[in-house]
Amino acid sequence: MAEHDPGLEEAGRRGEAAAEAAREPLRLATGVVRTGTASWTDPTMTAPGVFYPKGADSAEERLRHYAAQFPLVEVDATYYALPYKRMAEAWAERTPPRFRFDVKAHALMTGQPTEVARLPKAIREELPADQKDKKRIYGKDLPKELMDAVYESFQEGLAPVIEAGKLGAVFLQFPKWVFPSNEARDVILENREKLGLPVAVEFRHGSWFNEKNAERTVRFLQDNKIPYVAVDEPQGFKSSVPPVVVETSPELAVFRFHGRNAENWEKKGIPPSERFRYLYDEDELGDWVPQITAVARKTKETHAVFNNCFSNYGTTNARELAKLLAEYQA
Repeated sequence: MAEHDPGLEEAGRRGEAAAEAAREPLRLATGVVRTGTASWTDPTMTAPGVFYPKGADSAEERLRHYAAQFPLVEVDATYYALPYKRMAEAWAERTPPRFRFDVKAHALMTGQPTEVARLPKAIREELPADQKDKKRIYGKDLPKELMDAVYESFQEGLAPVIEAGKLGAVFLQFPKWVFPSNEARDVILENREKLGLPVAVEFRHGSWFNEKNAERTVRFLQDNKIPYVAVDEPQGFKSSVPPVVVETSPELAVFRFHGRNAENWEKKGIPPSERFRYLYDEDELGDWVPQITAVARKTKETHAVFNNCFSNYGTTNARELAKLLAEYQA
């Protein structure tokens, strides 16, 4: 059994009561709303008695069970290592037609470092001499042809999911040291062009939506029809992005719930699950329902992803939000 958590049983009861609402996409006007979590493999989530039934111990059994409960999941692994075809084939095979994967862009694509050891052998062998012995490298230090190879490998690895019609979007999640600038905006456009896939953008610094930059940020996204990832997260930090709700693309809107654990939000040396250890109550989720609905009525696809993946917190809140959205439409 996982470490005792007083919220585990309460979350389980709440989640089961709302489970039915989350299994299928919610049809709204001409589009659909999908809810899900930002992981299906977090150790606190896979612990016995938390979310998966007894006997669901393999990767295949867990994904099949998860995909029977939700129509959406976010993939975190592609940020750390480029995807490979066999893995994506398994994802496509183990999920029903209604299922969608939102996939994180690889770290090198958004100006963040990656571990050399986790790059494909063919790319490692072509690294410049001054990069080969480094533990971590940045995309800015690589020649253009190698970065092109990174994008090609990413596309080829995801091909089975794309061909199955199960790719939601590639999430371009920029680090907190990326501030509003012409250069940063160009990087977003370049990523979309090089990937040739649907993308959505999440910022990690509040300056994108301060008094000086908010209007320009929204206009840039709307002019280029780039979906914006609206976030709910602790406020009061320099990195805090306010909960801006705005329609920027007719194709997709994304809402990402990080929890409101302010105490751990920027704490060093703790597991990610502790940073996102927060169970929303129904009132907190209910505040989002009219806003999500307003955007979803103008958008073909709307995704609500819960990144509070500690234990059964994310699955509980994803189910509850789906239930609240359905009741709001009734």
